[in-house]
Amino acid sequence: MSFQPDEIDRKILIELQRDAGRSLDDIAKAVGSSKTPVWNRIRKMRERGIIGPQTVILDAEALGFEACFFVLIRTSAHEADWQAKFLATLRDRPEVQEAHRLAGDIDYILKVRVRNARAYDAFYQALIAEVRVQSVTALLSMEEIKSTVALPL
Repeated sequence: MSFQPDEIDRKILIELQRDAGRSLDDIAKAVGSSKTPVWNRIRKMRERGIIGPQTVILDAEALGFEACFFVLIRTSAHEADWQAKFLATLRDRPEVQEAHRLAGDIDYILKVRVRNARAYDAFYQALIAEVRVQSVTALLSMEEIKSTVALPL
């Protein structure tokens, strides 16, 4: 059963997506409520799994991770054991920020963040040493135009 937020829940979620590190007082003021009801709503949304763990968004380029590649993978292997090994390999690689299984000609797309092209090549070599794939195409992002994890509430 999907969660249907009311207007106050929606406002709270929008504020948390903007900056979850703000004080509860600031969030309550922004949504036009008081601290205790806002805290209770946040607690209930956490219990239901609507709000996950709080993290910090780091500046990849400032930390030296200047290359972002989108990696398109085709495979002729679709057996359960191959898929389990492939997914475990992706989970174990910290360079993989996102991984999606697709419909269509491409089986998987990965978002891979590395320091440079040599680091991508090391990632690529390790990946193909771990699992058999039919083809890999790497696309270097020249410029990040928009990046968000916020949902359009």
